Amino acid sequence: MTLSALKIEALSVRRGERRLFEGFSLAANAGEAVALTGANGAGKTSLLRAIAGLLHPESGAVVFLDASGMSLDPDGARADHIHLVGHQDGLKSSRTAGEELDFQAAWTGAKEGGVAAAINALALKPLLRLDVRCLSAGQRRRLALARLVASPRPLWLLDEPMAPLDAERRALLGGLMQRHLAEGGLILAAVHDPLPFPVRTVEVGA
Repeated sequence: MTLSALKIEALSVRRGERRLFEGFSLAANAGEAVALTGANGAGKTSLLRAIAGLLHPESGAVVFLDASGMSLDPDGARADHIHLVGHQDGLKSSRTAGEELDFQAAWTGAKEGGVAAAINALALKPLLRLDVRCLSAGQRRRLALARLVASPRPLWLLDEPMAPLDAERRALLGGLMQRHLAEGGLILAAVHDPLPFPVRTVEVGA
């Protein structure tokens, strides 16, 4: 069974003494992209982290569903069916880009050919021998996004995925996202800038 839908039910999230949002509900199905908008501090990143299981909500529920509408085990769904690419790329600066890509692919269970597919899809070949610390912000983001291609998973949780990318690379990522949707994937992206294709927009913390 694979993840085909996401249901968020009356979710409330608090950070310190401040409640970011409460009663937030959302349903999204395979083939759909949802852009999460809202002011800085509204809770977009916290919402993604709550879905990924990295933040415990104050109340409410996150439910993962298979194609028949049956609930999946949340721990299994998070371990095997979700990619979270945060605003901070989470790359080890002392590795080369190639070493980091190999590590990320192994860590997320990439199948044979996954690394080569990611290198090709995100034009990473010229970067592989460079230390991660020497990469620009845009190059680091492309490297972080490579796991999406190297080890395909149905639900992508993306935090400002376009932010450090130039126009050409934004178009490239937009194409990858649309291909993922066409293949039955599901995307939730926290954004300030619009994504380069039609999506459903939901405001967080309104």
